[in-house]
Amino acid sequence: MTWPTPITLRGAHATLEPLSQQHHDGLVEAARDGELWKLWYTTVTAPENMRGEIERRLRLQAQGSMLPFTIIDNATNRIVGMTTYMNIDAANRRVEIGSTWYARSVQRTATNTECKRMLLAHAFEQLDCVAVELRTSFFNRQSRRAIERLGAKLDGILRNHMRHPDGTLRDSCVYSIIAGEWPAVKTNLGWLLAQPRNAD
Repeated sequence: MTWPTPITLRGAHATLEPLSQQHHDGLVEAARDGELWKLWYTTVTAPENMRGEIERRLRLQAQGSMLPFTIIDNATNRIVGMTTYMNIDAANRRVEIGSTWYARSVQRTATNTECKRMLLAHAFEQLDCVAVELRTSFFNRQSRRAIERLGAKLDGILRNHMRHPDGTLRDSCVYSIIAGEWPAVKTNLGWLLAQPRNAD
């Protein structure tokens, strides 16, 4: 059996369900909310390629390197994005939270903070991870601010790490949270979610 195994994670604002092809139409609509595939500094699948992207993530799950989730808004029961555990290193108990995107209508809300808290809590408290990584493009300033607000620390920048959708080379900022930091990070996330406006 692969590690970690599929699981549904439920919070007050959002639910993370194991990805399936049944989520296709909702994911297409979520991507259209903001025309996210047009952003040059991140990779969001265009509507016409969504079925193939779901198949790709499920194939990586079968290989043991990814555990993908669909993000569902609890208030509307509407699909609003995708996220994953990826680059899974079962032997060393490490995962990366990534390949994440949200419909524009739920960006800068409590949704991202809560989803990250659920994924981090599961990683550290159930999977006994020693570290969780988060990566983003140097130019994705909104994502970098959100990651830093979680309490993750910058490990470094991988120069010319990969290519953006337009072919330009991407420098990847690599952040992490280690197990010993989780109690303080958890407290910080709880505090952020308690604020009147939960901007991510």
